[in-house]
Amino acid sequence: MPAGVLGALLLLTAMPQAETVSSDATAATAAQVRFAPPVGVPMRYRVTTRRVGRDGTLIDFALVYALQWQRTGRGYRLDAVLERIDSGAQADVTRMLTMMLDPLVGEDISYLVPSDGSRIDLVDPDQLWARVTTRVEKAGAEAGQPEARQLARLIAALPAAERDRLATADLRALIAPANDAIPAASAPPDVDISVRDDGARRTIAKVERDSAPVGGKSQPLEIDNLWTVDTDTGLVVRERRQSWIVDADGNDRRLVEERVRTLEPAP
Repeated sequence: MPAGVLGALLLLTAMPQAETVSSDATAATAAQVRFAPPVGVPMRYRVTTRRVGRDGTLIDFALVYALQWQRTGRGYRLDAVLERIDSGAQADVTRMLTMMLDPLVGEDISYLVPSDGSRIDLVDPDQLWARVTTRVEKAGAEAGQPEARQLARLIAALPAAERDRLATADLRALIAPANDAIPAASAPPDVDISVRDDGARRTIAKVERDSAPVGGKSQPLEIDNLWTVDTDTGLVVRERRQSWIVDADGNDRRLVEERVRTLEPAP
């Protein structure tokens, strides 16, 4: 399960043509993005996950956040509200997800980000986690679902740093300087990287190769990453990560999971 989705559970958690550059140049290019989020501008942040279910079909669900930035001290405060959960899957497939997230819909959560955008920290995490576990247990008790109580205990047992890391995953991915998945150093030989610029939009593509157990045996896995960064604000306005199972001869690929994050002005 991707960290952002697990974090959400716990918070209840046409590209323009351009010359391909080397990984060393990519590192320098990524580092040149400044951080200046749009203060006082309501924004909508949608995190959509699709993955292959047990019957072989793609299951989709999306978390929709309302966001707004404010200046505070030498940095920024990001106020986030999980507005709703969208899903095209049948209710029994996403039962656990919706059971855990529904109590957090409408909950105000604030984060602090330094002026360089290098990290993101929860405001008053102890109170947040106490509130989260209480609401999860209450929702589970009212619905007659004992697994909610078990999950609340799991949340409480996690080290604080791990809870906070998972809880901030989706929002950390939004901030280019804090997003450690975006290439910031020379790539290993099995990673392909390219950068394309179009005015204030920078598109960074990275292809990774790995393996994953499927049907009891290891299968080649290819992971396509694509980020679109607004270099005026330092925000990732779109991210797409697709994981593909590749057949032995490399001629056929099968999508097993896709995550898309998009940021837009609120309507």
